[in-house]
Amino acid sequence: MTEEFLSSLSDNALLSLPYLFEFWAMPHQTPPAGDWKTWVIMGGRGAGKTRAGAEWVRSMVEGAGPLDGGVARRVALVGETIDQVREVMVFGDSGILACSPPDRRPEWQATRKRLVWPNGAVAQVFSAHDPDSLRGPQFDAAWVDELAKWKKGEHAWDQLQFALRLGDNPRQVVTTTPQNVPVLKAILANDSTVVTHAPTTANRANLAASFLAEVHSRYAGTQLGRQELEGLLIDGVEGALWKAGAIEAGRIDTAPVLSRIVVAVDPPVSAHKASDTCGIVVVGAITDGPPQNWRAVVLEDASVQGASPETWARAALDAMARHGADRLVAEVNQGGNLVETVIRQIDALVPFRAVHARASKGARAEPVAALYEQGRVAHLRGLTRLEEQMFLMTAQGFSGRGSPDRVDALVWALTELIIHPAEKYRRPQVRTLG
Repeated sequence: MTEEFLSSLSDNALLSLPYLFEFWAMPHQTPPAGDWKTWVIMGGRGAGKTRAGAEWVRSMVEGAGPLDGGVARRVALVGETIDQVREVMVFGDSGILACSPPDRRPEWQATRKRLVWPNGAVAQVFSAHDPDSLRGPQFDAAWVDELAKWKKGEHAWDQLQFALRLGDNPRQVVTTTPQNVPVLKAILANDSTVVTHAPTTANRANLAASFLAEVHSRYAGTQLGRQELEGLLIDGVEGALWKAGAIEAGRIDTAPVLSRIVVAVDPPVSAHKASDTCGIVVVGAITDGPPQNWRAVVLEDASVQGASPETWARAALDAMARHGADRLVAEVNQGGNLVETVIRQIDALVPFRAVHARASKGARAEPVAALYEQGRVAHLRGLTRLEEQMFLMTAQGFSGRGSPDRVDALVWALTELIIHPAEKYRRPQVRTLG
């Protein structure tokens, strides 16, 4: 079928086909319909963001013929540095020059840092390190690349908005791998912003299979992988007790030999309600030597949602069996004796400890977060849902929706394994004199 289609085309059509991006473009590379001001293309590494940005610039400046004017005549190309704009956005494999047909290819004027098209359209190059360079010039279109990593992102973005003032409907495209930075979050929250999104694998046809295999083997199931491969914005809040960087720094692929393993359970608010999530987290610890040397590894998030008490109790006991855990710890503030009763109906001999929450969630979480700051807690892969809740936990409480059930279970597990035993170890012994 492909050969039949190609043979039906004239020589001129065949020569034009590689430059007809609308024919080849993936959905996330196509400009959305509607009256938007900013189009944000968020994607993983290699998802085709640069090509989409370059082709959008072409669509704005080119007319029907090589010398015909397009929608825009003055374009700003803004990247982190001048070198990055030149090497990626202009001369890159997916940059403007590589995407342009010979009769419409712009000329690069190095001394003036600009591209000039045969029809007179001009694209000027700017560095986000020098936001004030955007004072004075004015544009009717702009392409912004990797905004999320700009060190002066907010200042540079603000200056660009003042400069984007020509024409009837000045527009801009942002191509970026997402990072949790205020400037990007503010842009995404704007009513005049539209977003398209794609993971790295969306562009697999143009990527080396060995690259895909390597990065997925190394980063799948991690927060870094969700950001860099899936192109997802990993949200967080000001004052969060846990940071993504700290958890990534302690990521390990396999657990060491552990001294103890516990399964901690944070039951739903109502023991009879089957719509809430039951937090179930498995954690192991190495408790050789003095308490300051103890280390922990979070092994699994086995939480279940919409489960009856019997179902989540069985899930917790199954997690104990999978990991050879020596104790089940469960918060009993809400369910009271019913929590232990449900568990013992399934396994009457299970080593069980009931714990009561006397402090706030934030106060209970703070000493556990301190263990992470000390580099004493590592995570295996596949804990994404738990980690997402961790990034929304502050000393004042949980900033997300619902209850931080997974974080509560994590806190109980690490409190059982390290916090409380260490406190007992340090407690002075009282001697009775006869």
